Amino acid sequence: MSPEDRLLTDITIMVDSIGPMDTVESGHIADASAGLCVTNDVFRRSTAPTEPTKHLVSYFLLVDPASGHILLGDHRKSGLWLPSGGHVEPGENPAETVRRECVEELGVEARFHPDLGPRPLLVTITNTRPDRPDVHTDVSLWFVLAHDHREPLMPDEREYAGVRWWTPAEIRAADPSSFDPHMGRMLDKLKTLGP
Repeated sequence: MSPEDRLLTDITIMVDSIGPMDTVESGHIADASAGLCVTNDVFRRSTAPTEPTKHLVSYFLLVDPASGHILLGDHRKSGLWLPSGGHVEPGENPAETVRRECVEELGVEARFHPDLGPRPLLVTITNTRPDRPDVHTDVSLWFVLAHDHREPLMPDEREYAGVRWWTPAEIRAADPSSFDPHMGRMLDKLKTLGP
């Protein structure tokens, strides 16, 4: 088995091992898994136009296990409050994407949540930028990292206008259109983790 085939097998196992919370996630897992079985073209190579149009993304939430606070960034390009993360690069395991992006975007080492380790909690499929000619589909694997909200961060100012620690109640009380469309579902799934 080639290294590329082994990586795609590992990613498929990662996706298939996610326990779905609801029928939406069951559908997203099935869609992502089916896509991984029919193509190896899942890593974004270019942005103008976006190729391939459907590709892998690693999202990660920094969560303070003691207080329950969640870090979100005021993302410059999207205008939304989003988890940190980025596109999975060719030949890269999605957990390695998390490790790389955590240092690049926040200036800290990734510490995976002890109940999950380097496995995603949620998978979502989202059509992005529907109002622009470069519409594409993100297959997002949502990882959870543990981080004390009092510890300093060094956010990348090119990526974020700012970052903020939110409580789940604050996120739920805010306008849902200010966040990733699956943020509420992720908050529901976070409740399945231990304190």
